[in-house]
Amino acid sequence: MKKLITFSSILITVAILALPVAARNSIAQPDNAIQDQCSQEAKDALYQSFLKNRPNANDQAKAYEDAKKYLACPATGEVTEAQQKIIDYLKKWSTAYEEGIKKVKCRDLLYNQKKYVEAFALCKEILATDPENLKVLVDLGANGYLVGPLNNPGLSADAVTYANKALQLLDAGKTLDDWAPLASKDVAVAYLNYTVGSLTLQKEPGAALKNLLKAAQFETPLKKSPYTYAYIAGAYETGPYAKQSEEYKRIYLNKDETPESKLALANINQLVDRMIDAYARAVALAGSDTNFATQKPVWQESLTTWYKYRNGDKTDGMDQLVAGILSKPLPPEPTPLTSLPPSATPAATPANTSGTNGGTASTTAPAGAASTKPTSTTPTNGTKPAPAKPDRPRQRLNNR
Repeated sequence: MKKLITFSSILITVAILALPVAARNSIAQPDNAIQDQCSQEAKDALYQSFLKNRPNANDQAKAYEDAKKYLACPATGEVTEAQQKIIDYLKKWSTAYEEGIKKVKCRDLLYNQKKYVEAFALCKEILATDPENLKVLVDLGANGYLVGPLNNPGLSADAVTYANKALQLLDAGKTLDDWAPLASKDVAVAYLNYTVGSLTLQKEPGAALKNLLKAAQFETPLKKSPYTYAYIAGAYETGPYAKQSEEYKRIYLNKDETPESKLALANINQLVDRMIDAYARAVALAGSDTNFATQKPVWQESLTTWYKYRNGDKTDGMDQLVAGILSKPLPPEPTPLTSLPPSATPAATPANTSGTNGGTASTTAPAGAASTKPTSTTPTNGTKPAPAKPDRPRQRLNNR
């Protein structure tokens, strides 16, 4: 019994003495593993795995992991010329892969997830190193009008900048081999102009008008959206009409009629006719669609007011105008008259305001507006115009 106890005590002592050694071995093992992973043999294996995975798009994520593991290994000893070439290549490929992943994620955030703040932030990183990346500029610019409801001035300013830059590059002859997910170059150009026009309408209506008219020229959903024409009408009202109306009041109001005043009024009436045309298109396209139930009465009221102004306070023929307006081409900005046409008989003085009760067209989107990408749906999302009713134009007291 005594021998058994002694033997057991020896075993316990050996076990206790062996613990620190085992502990040291267990701690040292990861270091050995790291060293093994960075041995020349392990690095060669990583590089071969990289070369195997790199050509296949589905395996490039694995290739990227192989490259990062290889590059994470510290340099030991003198690096040969061949080894340095491998290191340089892996760095270059990994950087390109990371940039490519950013582009894919940027488009996913933009078109699929509709997370515009995140998308613009990520894509901005790409443009920081590649400021003329047309694909990124087109994606951001064509979707830029959708950031309007976010009430983020910085984001809206970026959207306008990207859209303008994309248009400049396209005008200079640069193009894309693949416009997807946009349908074509025309779709891109239309939405780029729409972004600039819709987001600059309040501050620069005259310039925005040119972009909006351009956006409506292409065969895209914009051409069939009532909002496009409500914007155009609002741009005429708060842009050239407001300017010329103010000049007329300052120079000619309450004074005897002269050839110069009649010419000024004829030029103003050209603008009013464009406003009538645009409001008529908005009303016609709104039709009985419940999506436009809130905006259509506003457009109808503005149309009625301006139609009466140009037609002796009557609405005769207005319904017929609306019914047939979509069969007519959208008129361009009027060319300023330099002489009064023989048959011109201006019938009314300009309104007392710029054409809207607040002096600017409302660009607030209705609550709950849906957000969709500008590829195949009518842009009933984003910033939506709801121009206020203009002050009723006063009839000329000395009308002849």
